[in-house]
Amino acid sequence: MQDSLSALAWLVEAGADEAIGEVAVDRFAAKANPPLEGGSKSAQQISGRGPAPRPIPTLPQGEGGDPIGDALALARAATNLAELKAALERFDGCALKKSATNTVFADGNPQSRVLFIGEAPGRDEDRQGLPFVGRAGKLLDKMLAAIGLDRTSAYITNVLNWRPPDNREPSPEEAAMALPFLRRHIELVDPLVMILLGGTSVRHVMGRSDGIMKTRGRWQDYNVGGRMVPVMPTLHPAYLLRQPAHKKLAWRDLQAVEQKIAAARAGKP
Repeated sequence: MQDSLSALAWLVEAGADEAIGEVAVDRFAAKANPPLEGGSKSAQQISGRGPAPRPIPTLPQGEGGDPIGDALALARAATNLAELKAALERFDGCALKKSATNTVFADGNPQSRVLFIGEAPGRDEDRQGLPFVGRAGKLLDKMLAAIGLDRTSAYITNVLNWRPPDNREPSPEEAAMALPFLRRHIELVDPLVMILLGGTSVRHVMGRSDGIMKTRGRWQDYNVGGRMVPVMPTLHPAYLLRQPAHKKLAWRDLQAVEQKIAAARAGKP
C-alpha cells in the first residue's frame, strides 16, 4: 500500500490529475512479464545462482600498459553478464576503482529488456554496491511504479561503475575506460527500450553534448547488433529532487516510454 501511495504522490506532483478514458486504469496492478523472444541472459547470470562464469583473461596493466585497450579486450571477451561483472571487478586500469568501496554493476531484471542508464554511483550506491539506492533511487522507484514497472520488470545500470570522489564529473580518460564495459553491457542485455537518465548518460551513450533539456522527450536510436533500439533521454531523479517543478516534464517522457514498451512487446514499430 505504501508503494502505491508513493507512486500516486509522484503522479500528482508530476501534474497527472485525471484518468484518461471512460474507465480508470489500475497502473499498480501486477503485470505479467512473459518471456520475450530473442531475450537476453538470465538474471541468474549476474546473481551468482546460475552457471559459474568462465575465466576472463588477465591482461597486463600498469607501467607502459594501455588501460583503454585492456578495457576493450576484457569487455569483448565477456559472453554474458556474470562474465562482464567479473571482468569489471578484475580491471584495475581506472583510478576511480582504487578510491571506491564497491564496483556498482547493475540491479533489476535483465530479461525485462527495459534498460535504464544513470550517470555514476553516489555515496549510498558505493556503500551498498547497487545503483540508485539513495534519495534519487527512491524517487526512481516511484517513477517506475508510475508506469507499472519495478526492479523485477526493469534493469538499471550506470555509465560509470565506480563513484568519482565527491561526486565530481568523470574525466574524459575515466569515461573512455568505462565505455567499453557499458557498450558490452548494452549488447548483452539487448534491450527493447533504453531510458537515459541525465545529461552525462546522454553524452556518453549517444555522443551528444547539447544538454538534457534539449534532448529529453525526443526519441533517438542506438545500434545494437544491427538493430536500432529506441532511446528516451529524460531528467535524472537527482535533478528532479532539486527542481521538483520539472517532474511534469519527466512524467511526459515516462508516458511515452510506457507506450513504446507496450508497442515493442506487441511487436509493433
